[in-house]
Amino acid sequence: MDREPEGRAGEDDATPTSAGEAAKALADEWAEEAPPPAGPVANLGACVVTAGIGVLGAVIAVGLGLGTPTQPGAGLWPLAISVAVVVLSLAQVVVGRRGGDGEKFSRYSWLSLVGLATLLGLVALLPVIGFEIPALLLSLVWMKFLGGESWRSAVLYSVLVVGALYGVFVGALGTNVPHLF
Repeated sequence: MDREPEGRAGEDDATPTSAGEAAKALADEWAEEAPPPAGPVANLGACVVTAGIGVLGAVIAVGLGLGTPTQPGAGLWPLAISVAVVVLSLAQVVVGRRGGDGEKFSRYSWLSLVGLATLLGLVALLPVIGFEIPALLLSLVWMKFLGGESWRSAVLYSVLVVGALYGVFVGALGTNVPHLF
């Protein structure tokens, strides 16, 4: 009658005995499923592309007019963000030479382009039909097709997101966003 109670630590070595061990086991499982790292050449390429986008943004921002600190022009904040992008890209060239945790491009990498394309669609439709319908479609596409949600969840969350955006930007802040209602 010297039986040990079930579920005691050490009974089954495969079962984690603490939260830390469980977290490590989960991290190890994710690491096994992760795509291989991209490597230093891919990291350098990403840095060059983002630095180029930052430089282009800075040139466009200067063209918009910077104004003064007391009377900022339309290009002041875009210039600040563009400079930050360039500085961070150049810092990544130095820090990210070893390859880091960046992933190689895979078929899932194209989902980022789909997200960008649908966002550009929202921007194009916004002045034409307002933000409600494009924002609803964007949220629905992102949640269902990019996020893998069920139809029920995607529709419910999309309606809630657009409702919250409408409440904040139109109702509470009274912004001049094109809208239907």
